[in-house]
Amino acid sequence: MLSLRIFAALIVLSLTVAAPARAVTLLRDPDIENAMRNLAAPVLRAAGLSPEHVSILIIDAPSLNAFVVDADHIFVHSGLVQRMETPAMLQAVIAHEAAHIANGHLMRRPIHLRDARNAAVLGTILAGIAGAATGNAALGAGAAAGAQGAAVRGFFAHTRAEENAADESGMRFLLRAGIDPRGAVQVMDLFAGQESLSLTRQDAYAQTHPLSRDRVRRIRALAEAQAWRAEPDREADYWFARAKGKLSAFQRDPKWTLSRAGESGFEDVKLMRQAVAYHRQADLGRALAAMDAAIALRPNDAHYHELRGQILIESRQIKPAVSAYARASNLDPRNALILGAYGRALLADGQVREAAKVLESARARDGRDSRVLRDLAQAEAQLGNNGMASVLTAERYAMAGRLGDAKIHADRASGLLPQGSPGWRRAQDVLHAAETAEKGRKR
Repeated sequence: MLSLRIFAALIVLSLTVAAPARAVTLLRDPDIENAMRNLAAPVLRAAGLSPEHVSILIIDAPSLNAFVVDADHIFVHSGLVQRMETPAMLQAVIAHEAAHIANGHLMRRPIHLRDARNAAVLGTILAGIAGAATGNAALGAGAAAGAQGAAVRGFFAHTRAEENAADESGMRFLLRAGIDPRGAVQVMDLFAGQESLSLTRQDAYAQTHPLSRDRVRRIRALAEAQAWRAEPDREADYWFARAKGKLSAFQRDPKWTLSRAGESGFEDVKLMRQAVAYHRQADLGRALAAMDAAIALRPNDAHYHELRGQILIESRQIKPAVSAYARASNLDPRNALILGAYGRALLADGQVREAAKVLESARARDGRDSRVLRDLAQAEAQLGNNGMASVLTAERYAMAGRLGDAKIHADRASGLLPQGSPGWRRAQDVLHAAETAEKGRKR
């Protein structure tokens, strides 16, 4: 998870970029994504959206921002999560972005896609979301670009009319879900005065979500009109503490984490944060002791067993890691991130055939994870299935925007696999994407 087990999922904003590219990475962690899913579920249901189909994904960026690019994903910057002080504040952000989906504001995006391409020589906006595993969040594919420049900001930006509509809908969703609407006021207070700052000093959220004093006043009036008397929501408090606690444990200095591990008031969260901090200090004994204590409090928590496996495998304790991941996958057999980690441990243990089976199951459930594609390609090659290994490698390069490399491997796969077979057809899909992008560059 994060800097130690980061799935640097690349939001590939261009295949041909006029300016130097900048990598954007997604922090793929099953525990954090589960916590975010639990926080988002009541809001999404209130918006008429399915929590099973809308994913809340965390971008590794210290800035304050959240945005949507399609009806299936809400992206939230890690910096924004860290700045939220209550679950209601984070849920208010999710409610606002869900409103953009529910209100149909994405329908105009094809126009902005065309305009952005023409203005900034962008081949494709959001060409893919790929998971390229690195040990360093700063390492990303050269083709990935952040939301930089007027053209790209224009693609993400909403009109003031849309913002007002999303504010009103978001507040309605919060009330329908029984969530304190004053969290939205607190979020707006973070961004108050942004429009008076120069563009380079504004938070990304202010650039993509037009702010104004009138808008802040309107949100405050909507909240105050409810005369809200909030009852404590311990479940929301717990999942908020768990998501924010694990995120900060991996991103902040271990000493900082250890000094604040118990601030949430949840004993298992405290122990989990201590385990992460000790692990980052290479103190395996203390890390496992804290992790085992957390598991004793929640013995059927798949994500705690998964974290135990991560600590072990990154400490080169392969066989114990396999056991920990096996327990996690038994508890949550449909979680693609857990399955991917389990398959990776099996591969490291030399159980290649079983690793291929588990990794293929992970790939089928979440095709965005290029680390799984890399590991599965390695397993297929070791099993002598060179054609499938080439297909998987081609798909991994394609998702990272490296379509030249993808084409080479797709060509190789086409020559090795039976024509018309599923693997051969997947190779043709990659070839078609590469050829389309090449034609776009020549226009």
